[in-house]
This record gives sequence, C-alpha cells and structure tokens, in this order.
Amino acid sequence: MNLQRIMALVKMELKKLIREPANLFLMLLFPAVLTLTFGIAFGDPALGMDFSVMTPGLISYACIFIIMTVAMSFTDEREQGLLKRINTTPMTSGEFMGSHMISNMFISILQVVIVLVMALFFGFRPLSDVVGFILAFLTIALFSLCSVGLGLITATIAKSAGAATGISFIFILPQMFFGTFIPITDTTRIIAIFLPSYYVVDALTSIFGGVPLTSENLLIDFGVISIVSVAIIIIGIQLFKKYGNK
Repeated sequence: MNLQRIMALVKMELKKLIREPANLFLMLLFPAVLTLTFGIAFGDPALGMDFSVMTPGLISYACIFIIMTVAMSFTDEREQGLLKRINTTPMTSGEFMGSHMISNMFISILQVVIVLVMALFFGFRPLSDVVGFILAFLTIALFSLCSVGLGLITATIAKSAGAATGISFIFILPQMFFGTFIPITDTTRIIAIFLPSYYVVDALTSIFGGVPLTSENLLIDFGVISIVSVAIIIIGIQLFKKYGNK
C-alpha cells in the first residue's frame, strides 16, 4: 500500500468537497446549522434539553450523515466509470478506500470542532481535560469508520446516487431517533443498545461530564465502538469489492 498515493487521493477528496457546495453543506455547514437551530429552539434549560445533554448527541448525529455522502460518492464514481478505471492503474482498491476513510475521519474531526465551538456559545462547559478531549476525538474517528462502512454497504445495494440517498436513511434514522440527542427511555434503550451511536453518545457524555477515563462504563463503550466500527468497515469493504464495484 503506497502512502503517497493514498494522501494524493485524500487531497483530491477534500478538494472535491470544497468544489461541491451540497457536499460542503452536509459535511461542514450542516453541523453548525444543526447546533444553531437546536441552540435557539431548545437551549432553555427549562425545556429539559440543555447543551450539556444535547452536545454529545449533536456530534454523533453530524457524523452519521457521512453514511449518505459516502454512499452517494461511491455510487456516483461507479456510474462515471471511475472505479473501473482505477483497476487499470497501479492504485489498489485498498488504497482508494483507505483514502476515503482518512478523508472522512478528518471531516469528522472538523465536525466535532464546529459543534463544540457552537455549543460553547450556548453554555456548554465540558469538564474533561486534554486527555479526555483526545479520547473524544478518537471515539468520533472510530465512529466515522462505522459510518463509512455503512455507506459502502448502502452503495453496494443502491443502483444510483439518488437511490443511495434514500437507502442510507435505513441506517441514519434509527441511530438518529434511538442513539443521538433524543432522550433515551427504558423502552427505547432496548432498541438503542443495538446501535453504535448509542455507545458513542454515552461515551462522549461521560468524557465531557468529567467521568474518570478509567471508569468501567466508559471502557465498555469505547470497546463496543471499536469492535463494531472495525467489523462494519471490514464488512462494507468486502461487500462493495465483491458486489458493488461493477
């Protein structure tokens, strides 16, 4: 695997993001608009949804939308014949997909920064130290792998970029309703425990709430996120290589 080729592809993907306003909005401006909207609508603690509760969910929610952008990107590149042309070059499919993983992890980190900065204006005050913030960013980076994997699974099923948009919501909506900023009840927790976003939000809530980083619950959350994200990205890559790259 050639690192230089991977970084060249990462640079190309980031440039493409800047040149396409729709993707730029979804990936970078969307988290800011989402945070601003919720800050204005639900920022009053009297409503029971202050930013100490909402911020971890907003971060995860923004990252979930990577599923749709990855699915649309791979489906579009397949329709344009780009993936077939790559097979005629020295570049491997592993390098191509690796570049997407790195670029989306980078975008996820930017999303975290955007949401955190916006949330600070609405009174969010994280209690974590520098190590805690590093762990929070690592958690989101791992979760972005999960979203890329689900995006690849979506691209495998979808026949067009338009279809990929609709199919991606099969993975987006459950995580949105049962694992992000919407409060979990005893009833919905039965569903939420099967969704990776639930563990991401739980981990971020613990980190930003000042819970010791060695706490058992936090370690369990991080372990689940790591295992699920790696498993899903591997499944997504294998399915797309076998069935989607045609």
